[in-house]
Amino acid sequence: MTLIHTANELAAGNRKVCLAIGFFDGVHLGHQQIIRQTITDARKHGALALVITFDHHPNTIVAPTRTPPLIYSLPQKLRTIDSLGPEATLVIRFDQAFSQKTGEAFIRELAGAWSGIQSICVGANFHFGYKRSGNVELLKKLGNELKFSVHGMAAVSLDGEPVSSTRIREAIRSGDLDAASQMLGRAYSIAGPVIEGDKLGRKLGFPTANLDAAGLALPPSGVYAIHAIVSGKTHRAVLNIGTRPTLGEPNPPLRVEAHLLDFNGELYGQELEIVFAEKLRDEKKFPSVDELKAQIARDIERAKSLF
Repeated sequence: MTLIHTANELAAGNRKVCLAIGFFDGVHLGHQQIIRQTITDARKHGALALVITFDHHPNTIVAPTRTPPLIYSLPQKLRTIDSLGPEATLVIRFDQAFSQKTGEAFIRELAGAWSGIQSICVGANFHFGYKRSGNVELLKKLGNELKFSVHGMAAVSLDGEPVSSTRIREAIRSGDLDAASQMLGRAYSIAGPVIEGDKLGRKLGFPTANLDAAGLALPPSGVYAIHAIVSGKTHRAVLNIGTRPTLGEPNPPLRVEAHLLDFNGELYGQELEIVFAEKLRDEKKFPSVDELKAQIARDIERAKSLF
């Protein structure tokens, strides 16, 4: 998949372009339907399949207090989109200037960048552009003028309810990771760079990789058996999400720390993807650090028995 940041970077030649447009957080079953329809259209008409998404959630600019935690980091989202098979993805920088652009101006700019648009596929309730001025109705109006077809895809339902990023975030927060995985169409995971911590895990005999999970939706605090993926290799691991209450730190930050069971080496700066397997226990305060160490050892043995 070709990754571009402006429409003019796409060398479409004389081919028309089929577009899937959306923020696509989580790239869940509904998003997959939109992208696959776009790929189908492109193959049918000899066009190029292009996914258009944004580097930040629009609310970070237009409604900062209502910005939701994200299911996926941007690199994780782009990898998942790539796995579906579009020829290119356009990642637009969503900034103040872009937020002022009307939906109609946005589509006309895209149409002018290539030989033409063959089709546009979005969710039925998708809104875009300044003051949410763009929707399926506007797309169909422009499609009649500019000669492209429009798919406003109905939501995919699971257990009688529509699949949505909001519903997935609620499942994650409540700890229903099986439901989140079903709606995502793959095992639920989070990903981010490994950052430097206070190296306390190393002092306890269990070195950990600290994941930068800022801005991500996270499951409830606790200890989890996980698969940790780094540089394309999967390692058995134990993950702690929480504030380490046994240590009695004043105003402790929420930490996401993974202890890889079969890995030696430095991970700082590398991306770590965490695939959740099973929750082992809730986070709790132990009477002493020695008792905490003993429990961590038991957690590791239990995790080993699961893989």
